[in-house]
Amino acid sequence: MSRRVSVAIALACAVNLVLALHSSAQDPRRRSVREGAFTAAQADRGERDYGRECERCHGADLSGDPAIEVPALAGDHFLEQWNGRSVKDLFDVIKRSMPSDAPDSLTTRAYTDIVAYLLSANGFAGGAEELPRPPERLQEWVLEKAQH
Repeated sequence: MSRRVSVAIALACAVNLVLALHSSAQDPRRRSVREGAFTAAQADRGERDYGRECERCHGADLSGDPAIEVPALAGDHFLEQWNGRSVKDLFDVIKRSMPSDAPDSLTTRAYTDIVAYLLSANGFAGGAEELPRPPERLQEWVLEKAQH
């Protein structure tokens, strides 16, 4: 093989590598929350935050109150509504609107921990790493309910 052909092949491989790295940086690998998106400790912190900030409206059992338009945060309806959407979408809705009397008043950690608790309460198992606190990284995680 000539030196010119070897250089051309090496250059083509380098270009393909750069393009692959660039596309993966723009489109991070989407991961299902069924893979273990949070830790048990994070969900426990979230349960405590939920008790202080959310329970008075959404209930201890996360059932909400449809009569006064307080949505359930656990169960089939919740899972149907969020199925296929990113954890960031859920985080953003909660942060933007809750608590209803003081939206966007909690820390990023508290909102993220509450989301971890909601995932746990909906039957998703924890894993070895916490949900990431930079909200942009929550885009990597997708809610996917179990297929029956």
